[in-house]
Order: sequence, then C-alpha cells, then structure tokens
Amino acid sequence: MSHIVDIALDDAGLPPPTPEIEQERKVAIYDLLEENSFVLPPRDARPVPEGPYRLKLSIRDKRLVFDVCTEAGEEAAEFHLSLGPFRQVVKDYFQICKSYFEAVKNLPPSQVETIDMARRGIHDEGSRVLQERLSGKVEIDNDTARRLFTLVCVLHFGG
Repeated sequence: MSHIVDIALDDAGLPPPTPEIEQERKVAIYDLLEENSFVLPPRDARPVPEGPYRLKLSIRDKRLVFDVCTEAGEEAAEFHLSLGPFRQVVKDYFQICKSYFEAVKNLPPSQVETIDMARRGIHDEGSRVLQERLSGKVEIDNDTARRLFTLVCVLHFGG
C-alpha cells in the first residue's frame, strides 16, 4: 500500500511546456502511476498514515515541495527541498535533451544512441540527487526516483 495513486504538478505561473517536455511529463506520470514505491518512514514517534498516497509537487519560495496525502485526503507529510542541489543537473539534463531531440530529427541512429546514453546518465545522476535529498523523508526505488526527477525537471523548467 506504500505507493502513489495520484500525482499532480502545480505548474501555475510557469511558461507553457514545449511539446517534447509535455510528452516527457505525460510518460513520467503514466509510468509512475503504473508502478512505484513510496514509503513514508516513521518520524518523531508519530504513526505514519497508511498509503496509498496522493502526491502534489510544486515549487514555492524557490523550494521543491512534496505534499503527500492519503488516498482519502488525510495529510500524511509535507517536505521542502532546496532547489540548489538540482540546478546544475537539471540544466545539464535540459541541454542534453535539446541535443537529443535535434539529433532524432537530423542524425543517424548511431549518433542518436550516443546522445541518448549520455542523456540517461545525466537522468540517473538527477535521480540519485533526488534520492539523497529525500533520505529520511521518504523511501523510493530507482525507477520511482527517475520518474520523479523527470517531473522535477518539468517544474524546474519554469522555476
């Protein structure tokens, strides 16, 4: 029962996403809802509301906010992460994605594959940063971290 069943991005005030970013967002949300692991550990000797959970991601006051509720709407947790540790990896990820999307249109498959491998490497780095920043707040597996990192990038795009 420790998983996400609904996810919302508060992207109010952000510029409209490009078609490529919108596609990345849709795929990440779809994949995340299909399979994820999201475990809230006990904190301050308080009982942890049982999942499944609804997650709302937003950027407030230059911080990444995870607002977690139970499926029934009971508040489960809220945590704020500094965006600082994400800035460079998000910037690198957007640059490599831009190169990748251009390569798909213009380059042979072997060169596209090389750029895609670099893109996946940066994506892995971003998901590791996210897991480190969430340590002690929520336990997530690698696939969940990757998909959440994609959504952090979507939010950061306008942040």
